[in-house]
Amino acid sequence: MQLLALEFPPISHLVEWPDFFANGQWYALNKVGALCLLSMLFTLIIFFVAGSRAALVPTGVQNIAEASVDFVRDGIVLQTMGEEGMHRKWVMPFLTSLFWFILFANIFEIIPGVQMPATARMALPALLAILVWFIFNGVGIANQGLGGYLKNSLFPPGVPKALYILVTPIELISTFVVRPFSLAVRLFANLLAGHILLVTFAVLATALYEAAGVLKIVTVLPFVMLVFLTGFEILVSFLQAYIFTILAAVYIGGAMHPEH
Repeated sequence: MQLLALEFPPISHLVEWPDFFANGQWYALNKVGALCLLSMLFTLIIFFVAGSRAALVPTGVQNIAEASVDFVRDGIVLQTMGEEGMHRKWVMPFLTSLFWFILFANIFEIIPGVQMPATARMALPALLAILVWFIFNGVGIANQGLGGYLKNSLFPPGVPKALYILVTPIELISTFVVRPFSLAVRLFANLLAGHILLVTFAVLATALYEAAGVLKIVTVLPFVMLVFLTGFEILVSFLQAYIFTILAAVYIGGAMHPEH
């Protein structure tokens, strides 16, 4: 369907996108897969361009890249891990690239001609959540040892022993099952809901515009709502990238020390 030269995907494409490359093969590529690759490519381009210039007074892309690094360092790493997070050389590159990748995957939702967030398919949020799961458990095992990590995760220090009957099953489910599940579902559900809202108001505005008589006059109402929601989804895209990244940092920071 088209609205003022903007093409919105049909509802059926929310769950099934046809392959446009190597149809039926294991390496087939559809629109969502292409958006994932573009998100990765744009993330690499930002830091490659910023790193290649490295001017004393940053401008343009370098300014954006440095501002994002400051934002992740001050707003995420220092807030969740403290100075120890800065001493781990892989933490800042991982969290910064994770933030930008999710932001690009989200923001495709409001790009004219694309109008599809790659994170509105469960596969991508699930993959990212599983990656975070392996990392924070790996950090916990590396810092505390396998036995110590499991002991401190399932039997939190300071809890009366009598309460372990209740606390240990809860900690087992919340730490090793709920964390990756909630990470994936939160990102997926928010972006899918926003995408459905945009498509719904686009369909409604198109139907009223093509209707005869007085109904054509009220076309402005769903169209104004569509414009408002498009602006709101920019905020949602940023917030969901931030929430996913800071929760990943919280889980990694918590795995570094048993007292967390």
